[in-house]
Amino acid sequence: MAAKEIVLTPEGREELLRELEWREGAHNDEIVESLKEARGFGDLSENAEFDAAKEEQARNASRVNEIRQILATARIVEAGDAAALAVSIGTSVELEDKKGKKTSFTIVGTTETNSLKRRISNESPAGAAMIGHVVGDKVSFTTPTGKVREYTITSITR
Repeated sequence: MAAKEIVLTPEGREELLRELEWREGAHNDEIVESLKEARGFGDLSENAEFDAAKEEQARNASRVNEIRQILATARIVEAGDAAALAVSIGTSVELEDKKGKKTSFTIVGTTETNSLKRRISNESPAGAAMIGHVVGDKVSFTTPTGKVREYTITSITR
């Protein structure tokens, strides 16, 4: 099976680069210090601090490899032509429902989602339904709970 394409905004790429720098630098140094300190507690076979530090070292190395893989294979999306702006990765979209209630989201790649910051994946039901549409278009999608939501796109910005 082919690997799923990962799409990043330029901001998402920068965020991953910052995390990689931290994990390879300061965080790795903290782990090494924890290992040194834990070794000083004696018998390594029954040393919980040493085991915890080794587990954190393994988690950190795994995440470093994951970030490197993402950065090596991801497609970075750049800002498109603003005159004919359609919903795409990196755009912020304002929607209005039938009752006039407005909501907004930023469409991002799957590795950048953050519901607290209203950043939704292009692969989510809402994100996938909006991709390619322009201001004035009506979009509908089914939520994971089975409810059908219908909105009108009122604004798209980059």
